[in-house]
Amino acid sequence: MRVPYAQLLGKVPFKAVAIVLGAGAAAAAGFAALSWTANASRPVATNEPVVRPARVVEIAYQRRSQSLVLAGTIVPRIESTLGFRVAGKIVTRAVDVGGTVKPGDLIAQLDPADYRLAVDNARAALASADADYARAKADHERYLNLRGTAVFTAQTMEQRQSLAATAQARVEQARSQLSSAENNLAYTELRADTEGVVTAVQAEVGQVMAQGQGVVRVARTDELEIVVGVPEHRLKTVREARAASFELWSDPGRRYTVRLRELSPSADPMTRTYPARFSVIEQPPFIGLGMTATLAFERPDAQTVAEVPLSAIFQRGTQPAVWVVDKENGTVTLRNVTIARWRDETAAIASGVKDGELIATAGVHKLETGQRVKPMQPQQQAAR
Repeated sequence: MRVPYAQLLGKVPFKAVAIVLGAGAAAAAGFAALSWTANASRPVATNEPVVRPARVVEIAYQRRSQSLVLAGTIVPRIESTLGFRVAGKIVTRAVDVGGTVKPGDLIAQLDPADYRLAVDNARAALASADADYARAKADHERYLNLRGTAVFTAQTMEQRQSLAATAQARVEQARSQLSSAENNLAYTELRADTEGVVTAVQAEVGQVMAQGQGVVRVARTDELEIVVGVPEHRLKTVREARAASFELWSDPGRRYTVRLRELSPSADPMTRTYPARFSVIEQPPFIGLGMTATLAFERPDAQTVAEVPLSAIFQRGTQPAVWVVDKENGTVTLRNVTIARWRDETAAIASGVKDGELIATAGVHKLETGQRVKPMQPQQQAAR
């Protein structure tokens, strides 16, 4: 059975109730004191802005030069295919691929038998023409001695004179035919006309060659070039380069001078690059055809630019910008800039900031206008 609350209080001694009420009051007082002490030890919140450390770089406009590196191949300026000027069967080939030749060296030879016979026939024809001319000339001179006699007639004299002239012309013709036959006999020997190296062999012994058909390909070694493919966005740099040099992959660290000789006006349909040929002015001690070379070009800028890290550029829509740091109070301001060119790790600023100003180079996407930053010292930036 539930006992009423009033009756329950009546049964509890008054002294016990007083003790309980006193303990509760003491506990409440202690809790209030503890709460006041904790609040008193907590710092009072302020509205002071947080100053963050920032990496910065000072703007310095300079007239720099643009550099470009391209890979090329050593090639001869002149590489020609040599062949016989007459037809025939090859009986001798004296060179192989990679062999060097000098002017007058024998490369290959045709069977000369038929051409020797042609020379003999031409000599016999010349001898016959000489005999006919001698007889016609003698008849003409004898008839001239009959001038003034009854047997002398002008018509006969003209006939004798015409026969002598015709015989003389036949002598000249026979002599020319003999020279041609002798030349053809000499053409059965294919000889080098300049110093070079054999890069290809296109005929073998026993092969019947047509007139002008290629036998070997010879590259001249007195004039060497470097051929490279220039991308279309680098054409201006190559054309306006004030200095060009190269180094061989087989001999790194040593550079030699080259000069632009030819730049194709149209792009290669396969590589979509523009072939360019550079004449080798200074030849290395050892340079071979087909070697790989690295060309370096330098072109001065038309205007002064300031090189800054790419991390300093803040892209606002389509307009690049940078955060300019006020040297007095450290606040940052976003300012639009003009970029002259982009590189792998840097950007060249042409205008928008002044010489000597500071710009932030890290965390530019987390900055806000008016935010205060503390520029880091160079040693601090290097440590980070």
